[in-house]
Amino acid sequence: MEATIEVAGLRKRFGRVVALDGMSFTVTPGRVTGLVGPGGAGKSTTMRVILGLDAADGGSALVGGRPYRSLRDPLGHVGASLEAGALQPGRTGRDHLLWLARSHGLTAGRVDEVAELAGLGEAARRRAGGYSPDLRQRLGVAAALLGDPPVLMFDEPFDGLDPGGAGWLRGLLRSLAAEGRAVLVSGRLMGGLQDTADHLVVAGRGRVVADIGVAELIEAASGGRVAVRTTARPEAMTALAGAGAAVAVTGRDTLVVSGMTAERVRALLTADAVPFSEVRAYRATLEEAWMDLTRDTAEPGGGAESGAGVPAEAAGGAAAGREGAR
Repeated sequence: MEATIEVAGLRKRFGRVVALDGMSFTVTPGRVTGLVGPGGAGKSTTMRVILGLDAADGGSALVGGRPYRSLRDPLGHVGASLEAGALQPGRTGRDHLLWLARSHGLTAGRVDEVAELAGLGEAARRRAGGYSPDLRQRLGVAAALLGDPPVLMFDEPFDGLDPGGAGWLRGLLRSLAAEGRAVLVSGRLMGGLQDTADHLVVAGRGRVVADIGVAELIEAASGGRVAVRTTARPEAMTALAGAGAAVAVTGRDTLVVSGMTAERVRALLTADAVPFSEVRAYRATLEEAWMDLTRDTAEPGGGAESGAGVPAEAAGGAAAGREGAR
């Protein structure tokens, strides 16, 4: 099966709330695609429609050129974790994975492989109801990997992860994409995607605001500005502003300068005997770039997706998601 996700003109309402308003994008193999946006942007609803958990009012969502519901071996085609809390609290993590594996003809050996890959360790034999948010996310990742699928989908996977867990997940997602898989990751926490995503689909109010490479987006947001580190901040600001630059304070000893090249900044500070330890091209964070794109697209209260129905946390199956939510 071709490892692609194609979303075309998706529309979805929950009562009076427009959750999706023509959402369109493609997730291609070999890279991590981030589906990002503020609350109510339509991220989770889009993923649920792709997996057949919600029916669209219009448009289409195809996995490998086919609707998800038509896949004969869904776990072997698509692995997904949509809600880390949707599991049976009385089951151990391993038993949760065993139920999924047996329902799709997979072995206990495969369960132990993905549990180890997800870093569950001894926690796999503990009841999932006592799991920390970090362990719940790891269990969701393990479930998604069970069928060794070419397409993977994770909804807000960095939520609840400690720094070590976030670093582990970033590395895992990139390695999965490097194997030629199509990896779709939704999120509001840009820190997780900063060194993870190769491409971003930025959503706002149920539609695509931008479909752009991460490097290109950050370059555009950086705007040709210059970062300066100096122990003489007031003197540097006076000299730079006097020469016509726009200067913003970003830290105790750091400035960001607009309207002037790095070479000109160095020359000006040197001529005025203002000490500095660094003058370099400013690089915006992914968070800054995202805020620039979405500042006018957030719904008041961020609730456009609150009408979504059954929670789902499982790999490769609407049925598995519904079972886990009982």
